[in-house]
Amino acid sequence: MARSDAVLTTETLPLYLGGLMGPFGTMVVISIYPELRTAFDATTSQVTWAFSGYLFAMAALLLVSGTIGERLGRRRVTRTTFVVYAAASLLAALAPGLGWFIGARVVMGAANAFITPLLIAGLSEVIPADRFGRAVGVYAAFQAGGGATAPFVSGLIAEVDWRWSHVVVAVLAGALTLRPAEGEPRGAADAPPIRPLFRRRMVSLWVAAFTAAAGPIGLGVLIGVRLRDGLGVSSSAAGTVLLVSGLITMVLSPRWGGVIDRVGGRRASILGVGTSVTVAATLGLFASATTLMPVWFLAAALLGLIPVNLQRLAAVAVPENRGGALSSVLSFRFIGHASGPLIFLPVVEWNAAWGFAIAAGLGVVTLAGFLVAEAEPTNPVAAGGGA
Repeated sequence: MARSDAVLTTETLPLYLGGLMGPFGTMVVISIYPELRTAFDATTSQVTWAFSGYLFAMAALLLVSGTIGERLGRRRVTRTTFVVYAAASLLAALAPGLGWFIGARVVMGAANAFITPLLIAGLSEVIPADRFGRAVGVYAAFQAGGGATAPFVSGLIAEVDWRWSHVVVAVLAGALTLRPAEGEPRGAADAPPIRPLFRRRMVSLWVAAFTAAAGPIGLGVLIGVRLRDGLGVSSSAAGTVLLVSGLITMVLSPRWGGVIDRVGGRRASILGVGTSVTVAATLGLFASATTLMPVWFLAAALLGLIPVNLQRLAAVAVPENRGGALSSVLSFRFIGHASGPLIFLPVVEWNAAWGFAIAAGLGVVTLAGFLVAEAEPTNPVAAGGGA
């Protein structure tokens, strides 16, 4: 595959768009919890499984999805993934009960496990090392855009009928089947190895991924529910707040990638993670949406460094099995995303100040994981533009 010095090209654009779709489908339920409660006569805890069940299924398959995709071929696997994702989204839109809805969401989550590890693995093959941080930043920007627009779009759609939000997801997934990631199957002699995935560097990234997602970079879910249930904000208004914060992350993610390329991951991690955790820990102190929003926007801007650096480190950790390394790290990330609301929503309902402070404080463990990973030597081929 030919290497390109450009970060955004006709070759890489489909990879970025695939990165947008996954978070869009994940976050589309966040601003419609009240509508789902009414439609299915369910509690908030029951409805939360439409989000957490999706993420648990995705996390379980992410342990092996990258390796499977590398073995069977990225092109074949990503196309199949988008077909299954579209079909499951339509099933969710037509679900007659909460059990059917959660089941469809679980299938969506399982399919989503194959998207990001294979797309970023493909990206690392066509972007040179000195621009790879920025490329991952652009990918993270598309992810942030998907996660940001989903609650806004679903919040608006919920004013008419929430079910149409999953029809939109199905259409997006169907369109992506036309441009799957490149990559042919690998024979048994060239099969991606498993043993390197258990190196110290990888274990530190697993810990960083879990704590980041359960805590600081998963705070958007807590913010959405806090706005709806704690501060009495409407679904469309809550979706707008999450949209703005997501757009901030989207704009700044490529710049975070550039900062990492310029000053190094270690220095950027200490500065960015330390500052973002400090700001995010104060979010539960605000008793009105007016005072909460500007602080949340600042926290979202700073927190954008964490997923960029996490995916950069995962992409370069095991050059002989990029997809497997990325998928295993993302598995722990999405276990964290699934666990965070189940752990911290009850705490926030009991005491918002403590709930946000403890969730944000997990970022200290994330930083420690980053520093261990940064200390490990990197194969130059792994840093992008290899293979």
